[in-house]
Amino acid sequence: MALSATIYKAELNVVDMDRHYYEQHTLTLAQHPSETAERLMLRLLVFALHASDTMAFTKGLSTDDEPDLWQKSLSDEIELWIELGLPSEKRLKKACGRSQQVIVYAYGAGSASLWWKQVQPQLTRFKNLTVKHIDARSLEQLKNFLKRTIDLQVSIQDDEISCLSADSEVLVMPEVFKATE
Repeated sequence: MALSATIYKAELNVVDMDRHYYEQHTLTLAQHPSETAERLMLRLLVFALHASDTMAFTKGLSTDDEPDLWQKSLSDEIELWIELGLPSEKRLKKACGRSQQVIVYAYGAGSASLWWKQVQPQLTRFKNLTVKHIDARSLEQLKNFLKRTIDLQVSIQDDEISCLSADSEVLVMPEVFKATE
């Protein structure tokens, strides 16, 4: 018998002073049976960091042809392709060819730095690629926000991210491995 996805509802209030974006989003997130709580919360955080009317979750882990999140134009062109984890150089090459901008949010205690050392020489040629690292401690703290109904405020200022719920706060400072040129 196949396991089914777990559904979460989120009320996400985004206060992004860097982009002058202030909106409330009501979201439904489906957690794939093999997806960790940390990864699910990272998807929600990344949505907040790039929130817009056209930002969307994709089928994610269940499909190879789509990123974890993307933003498409009205003519269905991919403007922003967002990957979570440690994607292969081949996958990122494909993404950079299909999208105007690609962002990777690498995570994993120790493994993200090792992955970056291995793929960095091959990825420097992609001018539309940004790679950021989210540390394991931040993800562990974000996991504590996970409830069937999530009420979260994400404030962004000077690339510092503050996540607030009714009973706790987490500060996240992504490390930039590679910036778009």
